[in-house]
Amino acid sequence: MFSKVAINNRGAVAQRLIRALRSLGVKSVVFCSEADQDLPYVREADEFLVLGAPPPLESYLNHERVLAAVKASGAEALHPGYGFLAEDAEFAYKLQEIGVVFIGPKPQALTVFGDKVSSQKEMAKRGLPVNPATDILTGTLDEKLAAAQKLGFPLLVKPAGGGGGIGMIPVLEPEKLAAALETAASQAKRGFGRDQLYAERLVINPRHVEFQIVADGQKSFHLFERDCSIQRRRQKIVEEAGAPNLEVSELRNLAKLAAKVMADMGYDHVGTVETLYGASSGFAFLEVNPRLQVEHAVTEEITGYDLVIAQLKLASGSKVTDLPQPPDEPLGHAIEARVYAEDSQRFLPSPGLLKVFRPPSGAGIRVETGFVEGAKVTPFYDPMVAQVIAKGQDRAEAIKRLSEALSQFEIEGIKTNITFLRAMLSYEPFVKGEVSTGLAEELLKEPSYKALWVK
Repeated sequence: MFSKVAINNRGAVAQRLIRALRSLGVKSVVFCSEADQDLPYVREADEFLVLGAPPPLESYLNHERVLAAVKASGAEALHPGYGFLAEDAEFAYKLQEIGVVFIGPKPQALTVFGDKVSSQKEMAKRGLPVNPATDILTGTLDEKLAAAQKLGFPLLVKPAGGGGGIGMIPVLEPEKLAAALETAASQAKRGFGRDQLYAERLVINPRHVEFQIVADGQKSFHLFERDCSIQRRRQKIVEEAGAPNLEVSELRNLAKLAAKVMADMGYDHVGTVETLYGASSGFAFLEVNPRLQVEHAVTEEITGYDLVIAQLKLASGSKVTDLPQPPDEPLGHAIEARVYAEDSQRFLPSPGLLKVFRPPSGAGIRVETGFVEGAKVTPFYDPMVAQVIAKGQDRAEAIKRLSEALSQFEIEGIKTNITFLRAMLSYEPFVKGEVSTGLAEELLKEPSYKALWVK
């Protein structure tokens, strides 16, 4: 195991890593921006280094500054968190060149899986069903338009690298394609440092089901599935494990196949195989996220598995056979709600001072956050302030516990989406497990939801 690890991420992600490293007897050094340096998790680390100004391209996404910080820190390895540089093959190669371990898959795997087009092609070769998609769109605007239009409408414009819904824009009509390409490229450049795009056939109102994989380059296993269908503007907001109202045997078979394919391809880390499920079309491979994701907490709750510790051990040379083995069946049901600094009516960011910030607690409740009362939520990053996770013996109990926990979450000084989250948890289609990526928009149109804002 390493003696010191650098962390190039922020908030609850960084805090979780600091505590995991401490449990292993490893020192941590957190890299942060000027906007984050006074947040409590920074002081929780053994050391911290300020990278630069708040914008990500001047701090967390800046290769030169991060590499300089790694050298100055004396860290043997760097954890890129769940975003920022986690899928950046170029950065991983640069770390390799200076003798620092990248806590993630090998750069070669990032080259394939960090590029959504390449990963779709690889998975299709190995027997996983995929959605029709273009290659990376290149050339003049007219050439890009022509390539995308060959796919047919409706389609979805997506960044070739990155994730989290950033830069993903549905296009239903040809005349809106040019504007979508421009907007998506701009968002991808800001979010991931690269503006390459591709397009895929848009599945209307699908379910988003993903499979958690742990692999060492030769062997692998899965930790069941998550349903991440509840999304707003392509951003996941409610996730659960397992997936309701789907055939369990089909889910298990697909999970086993996904794990086998990842091992056959030499994948050597924790990762997620994401799929879309259409009622008439079935499952189709979407992408591989070659990193840990925010929603991994629900998987941990139904398996008792610490995925952060698994990451650290795999990066330090452990094999899958050295790790704890997964349970044969899920241990209950878990649901996570992402609490954002945004209002529940217009969904606009709501940065500001957390005058009151008292997360809930109780049986089956887990909260992940990098904030405390008195901290500031800045406008520079994703506005998520906490993840609230509830576990129950079954889905109904998990929903009940999560709704009660959200009602007890005291936040003042900013607006939040808690009203929306609680409305979703009581929305009849959700309660019945009739989930889809369009369910959030359906809820917003409900007269009962609109009535919440009538004074």
